[in-house]
Amino acid sequence: MRLVTYSYEGNQRIGALMNDQVIDLNYACVEMLHSQGQIRAKQIAEAYIPTNMVEFLQGGEQSLKMANDGIEFITNGSSKLTRKVVWPVSEVRLEAPVQNPAKMICVGHNYREHILEMGRELPPYPVVFAKFSNTIIGPQDDIPFYPISEQLDYEAEFAFVIGKRARGVTQEEALDYVAGYTIANDVTYRDLQRRTIEWLQGKTVEGSAPMGPWLVTVDEIGDPAGLEVILTVNGEQRQRSNTANLVFTVSYLVEFLSGIMTLEPGDIILTGTPGGVGVARDPQVFLKDGDIVRIEIDRIGVLENRVKKVNWEE
Repeated sequence: MRLVTYSYEGNQRIGALMNDQVIDLNYACVEMLHSQGQIRAKQIAEAYIPTNMVEFLQGGEQSLKMANDGIEFITNGSSKLTRKVVWPVSEVRLEAPVQNPAKMICVGHNYREHILEMGRELPPYPVVFAKFSNTIIGPQDDIPFYPISEQLDYEAEFAFVIGKRARGVTQEEALDYVAGYTIANDVTYRDLQRRTIEWLQGKTVEGSAPMGPWLVTVDEIGDPAGLEVILTVNGEQRQRSNTANLVFTVSYLVEFLSGIMTLEPGDIILTGTPGGVGVARDPQVFLKDGDIVRIEIDRIGVLENRVKKVNWEE
């Protein structure tokens, strides 16, 4: 299933993308329950399928089953619907699939070639840092380029989202705790990142985490190793690697991170970026106003955003 967060007529809701159409999960559930004679159909649907992705993931397998049942009900062609449930994707605005994660954990130096280009050795433990939810923008948003730096850089990232509370999870069971996978761009202001030994200030500027266009559920991907990751700027390839080249795999990261903190449904983990970042090139090359940054990951899709110079007032 491809789970989306979408906006329509000023309302933000969650749905499933099927055949270029968005099925609203909450509305589909309401209609299904109405057809079964449930008097409190709306209230039951709100309990199992809220309109917020994090709250939906908190419902776990029960919510996912209800969503699948609702989709099946709608796709079977019921003609007795009380409201519109399905929209062409062209008529809605796709947002980042997860809007308000409790945690955004990023892994640095996790592709072998990127570690080498940065002049470092393979780390014995994952290098982790944070981004915050203020950085999240969607697949149809511009990347804001604020006049605080001229060193705006791209980082293609394969990301995964936690599906249920995880504490002390082993690698063998790790994927049972993953809800799905998406694409992220860990946009970085390099000079801000490097002016202290902590990276945070260069990583958490508003709008520096384009994400989407959807969350592909874990059952559709299976083994997350072996996925090609490609980033282009204005059609020119800058990064290319494969998730098989991760030093620390998805399973390892779930085990490692859940060993030091409790992971909650909706938490996002960015697994690191391949070689080819702008700061490591000779000569260095950074993003500029009007650039089109496109990231493609096998079996997930494409995330494409334009860079736009803005002021803080905008």
